[in-house]
This record gives sequence, C-alpha cells and structure tokens, in this order.
Amino acid sequence: MQGETRRLFTPEFNGSLQIEARPERLSSESGAILQREVLERLGIIDWLVERLHDPRDPALVTHPLSELLRTHILLLGQGWRDQDDADRLRYDSVLRLAVSDRKSISPLLTPTPGAEGSGPLQVPHGLASQPTLSRLVRALSSQANRCVLNEALLEVASRRIKALNRGHRLQALTLDIDSLPVEVHGHQPGSEYNGHFHARVYHPLIATAAQTGDLLSVLLREGNVHTAEGSLEFILPLIDRVERALCRVAAVRFDAGFPEERLLGSLEQRKTHYVARLKNNPVLDRMAAPYLTRPPGRPPLEPRTWWYEMTYQAGSWTRGRRVVLVVMEREGELLLHHFWLVTSYSWDEKPGSDLLEHYRKRGAAEGSMGELITVLAPALSSSPRQKTHYRDEIPTDLTSPCNSFAHNETLLLLNAIAYNVLHVGRVLIERVTGEGWSLGRFRERLLRVASRMVLHSRRAVLILEQTAVELWNGLWKQLGRLRLAES
Repeated sequence: MQGETRRLFTPEFNGSLQIEARPERLSSESGAILQREVLERLGIIDWLVERLHDPRDPALVTHPLSELLRTHILLLGQGWRDQDDADRLRYDSVLRLAVSDRKSISPLLTPTPGAEGSGPLQVPHGLASQPTLSRLVRALSSQANRCVLNEALLEVASRRIKALNRGHRLQALTLDIDSLPVEVHGHQPGSEYNGHFHARVYHPLIATAAQTGDLLSVLLREGNVHTAEGSLEFILPLIDRVERALCRVAAVRFDAGFPEERLLGSLEQRKTHYVARLKNNPVLDRMAAPYLTRPPGRPPLEPRTWWYEMTYQAGSWTRGRRVVLVVMEREGELLLHHFWLVTSYSWDEKPGSDLLEHYRKRGAAEGSMGELITVLAPALSSSPRQKTHYRDEIPTDLTSPCNSFAHNETLLLLNAIAYNVLHVGRVLIERVTGEGWSLGRFRERLLRVASRMVLHSRRAVLILEQTAVELWNGLWKQLGRLRLAES
C-alpha cells in the first residue's frame, strides 16, 4: 500500500465506525514465536537437517532446508493446513521472524513482493511459496527421509521428557497402538471406501505414549486394510527404539482388532507385557454365560462391575492365555454388558481390578489420536498428476508423476511432528495453570493471539494483546526448563 492509509467502508449499524487499512505490521500468528522457541530449545530442526537428504543444488537454494521445515511445521501448528495458505501469509512479520535462520531484524527489511533478486545464494524475503513447499514434500517423501521424519516423533518426545526429568529416562511406559481413519476427498492413491467408517479414508497405524500423550510413530496404510495389517512389523521395532530412548521397560496396549498369534507370541517371546481386548465369539459367549447374573438382593444406586479370571485358547493360538471376563451393569439397562481382556500379565502382577483400570486408560490415547485428526486435520491430497504448465508455459521436459501415497504419508508425518511440538507447549501450560488443556484450547488461547510488530533501529518489539500476557509469561518461564538434551 506504499505507506498510505485507506478508508475502506463504514458499517450501516454504526456510522461512527470507520474501517481503514494501514501499512502496519499486524499479525494473528504470534504463537509462531512460541513454537519456534520450543523447536530451538529442543534442537529438533538441527537434528532433522543433519539426517535428511536435500537433493537441491546448494548454489540455487533460496530457502534453506531448516527454514522450509520450520515453515511447514509452524503453519500446521497455527492451523494453516493447506500449502496455499503460505502464499497469503508470506509477508506476515511474526512468521518471517519465527521461520528465519537470520538474527536481528534482517528477515523484515525487504517486505516488497518479488524483491528476491536472481543471483545464487539468494536471501529469502518472505515465507516459501506453495510450489516451494510442495517441492519440499516431494523431497521428503523418499523412503530414507520418511524414516527420519518418523524417528523425529520419538526424538521430540524423548528430548522433552528427559529435559523435564533432569536427563533421566522413564522407568516404565505403555505404548497404545490403534488405527484411525483419515478421511480424504477424491481418488487419492491407496484411499478406499471403508464400510466401518462409512467414508473414503486412509487407515494409518498410530502409536502414542500412554503416560505422556506424545505421538511416537505413524504408518500410513490403504483405506480398506484390516486393523492389524502390518502391526507386527510396526510394533516390535518401535518397542526397541522406545526402550533405548525413552524408558527402561515398555508394555503394549491395543484394541480388539489386534490380538493374533504372531503378534502375541512375538511379544511373549521378547517378554513384553501386553493387554488387549478380545472380540466376542460363540466360544467366549458360552464361557461367559454362567457369570452373566446379578447377585441376589436389591441393587445399589451406582452400577457395579465384576471380573472373573479364566484361561482361553482361540483356534489359531498355539497355547492357552490368561483372559479376564469383565461384567458391567449399565444404568437403565436390564441386561448386563460384558467384554473380555487377554493379557500376558500374571494375576500377581495385575489382578483383575488393576488390569481393568489399566485398560480403561486407553481413553487418553484415543483422545490424543482424535486431536491429531480434529485439531491438526491433516489434508492428505497429493495426486499423481504430471506438471503440464510452468509459469504459464508448457515445459519442454515433463516431470514424472509423483508417488502420491508417499507424499501423503510425508504430510501425515509432518502433521504428527507439529502435534508433538504443540503438545510440548500444552504440557508446559498445564504446569502453569494446574488444569488440563485441550490442544484446540491451547491454540486459540496462546497461539492465535493478535499482535503488532514495531521496529526500533536493530530491535523488533512484538506487542501482544493484553489478555494473553499472563499465560505467555507463565509459559515462557516453563520454557526455561527445556534444555538441549541429546538422546
């Protein structure tokens, strides 16, 4: 706008109100500063840059890999799930400072669009554009780079937990394994209509840390695969990594779709404890029938729960295993509800009441996975189309179609990393306030905060809206507890 003030319009409901546009550095993305501070204190971007392969010619690079990674992660954390949003936010002052490798106010000195010049080692004057971010996703979608992104999930969790526990690993940790639907639109490669979810979806496997809420691993799968498809190859290597980086002893907890002989036998062979729910079948129904009765007498006001210890061997199992029948009353229902748990814990290690309480804590993991889908809302929309035009011209050499399934897994992994970064902030603000915070509330109260950037000589001042100051102050003090912890 070249410095002028423009009067836009006056609302009819109040003629004293005027709407104007002024060339001030205003932003609603103040939380990007908090996210950048989390990334910086954990050192995770440097960790990623050291391990990721960047196929670009260094002499032609405008946006370093570190800045591209920050751009993608910060935008996802702020709620901008589409790469097209980067174009609209390209000259946002807060985002430019939060993303840049450069110090002082140099990232803000040339805000004019199209001022990047044409020589080698160009200096970025704004966020990377949508095409640049798309090329980043393509570069990260190689098998080796996707493995690094997946390892970064555990690395973020490990560094946070060690930093808050004076460098010590946890004594024990439970891994919650589950699958969940990621709904897509259009015919993305590998997506299928899933009758259970009544939608066209991908059906990824997700692993979370029960006691801490961190995402530990993600595996994208086709939309019509069985719940347990690939679970053995997913779980066993993850347990080894978790016990090296995060805890001394790991256990596993999963739902009724997972128990099968290969997985249960492998966990027992490596002495890893598990708890899982079993699907009801005619044999289990016959075993449960004698116990589906209430004791004599008037029932109490509160619904009751009973459990019974047994041994059960499914037709596909090689041996009998300990199972627990859980019988429950439900308010207003005449018939009793029941379900089965199978476990490798002995009765002495976890009696029936403790086992049931342990299994019910899966709800926290389901909440974490739900927040990934509802708050981050991954937009998996890569399709194998060739580029037919480049800058309004037909290219002489058509690019080969991309591996869209790998691209979509990369996008899901970047969303999972963004989730873990937000989760760090959520854990710290819970220490400040002493109450639980949803990820959505954390974003709205601390990240999507209005601010104004003021430049003074070589210093930039970010002026926050007053309602966020107390929470920001408390969180900033807690950030001091994060130290660069080598895993």
